[in-house]
Amino acid sequence: MSNRPPRTLLLAAALEAVVGLIAVGGGLYTAVETLVGDPQNTVTALAVAGLAIIGGAAMLKVAHGLATCERWSRSPAVLTQLFLLPVAVSLVQSDQSQWGYPLVAVGVCALVALFSRPVGLALYGSEDQEEERPD
Repeated sequence: MSNRPPRTLLLAAALEAVVGLIAVGGGLYTAVETLVGDPQNTVTALAVAGLAIIGGAAMLKVAHGLATCERWSRSPAVLTQLFLLPVAVSLVQSDQSQWGYPLVAVGVCALVALFSRPVGLALYGSEDQEEERPD
């Protein structure tokens, strides 16, 4: 048996990384636009940019955790996708469907991959393994 992660886990890791890169990119874009433009509130704009960059970096760490079969990484990845879906739907409803529909697809595909049987077995062990129970 190979030690490679299942394809569904690698798919989930790749989709999590895409969302993380989008967040980092959006944060950097916001920071640059804040510094070269004329925002209404510079402090708030820079704070939003910083949060997006930090959040995106955290998502990239979660993606790395998924790719290396770290148990802890599944829950934050699921939460990322659950938070992504309402944002994507609001983008669709606000005539930004060019962003909303792809994000809905990413969120749904990632959730399906994260809840697939191969991912569960890769992260939490096989059904044949039983935990030792104290007598």
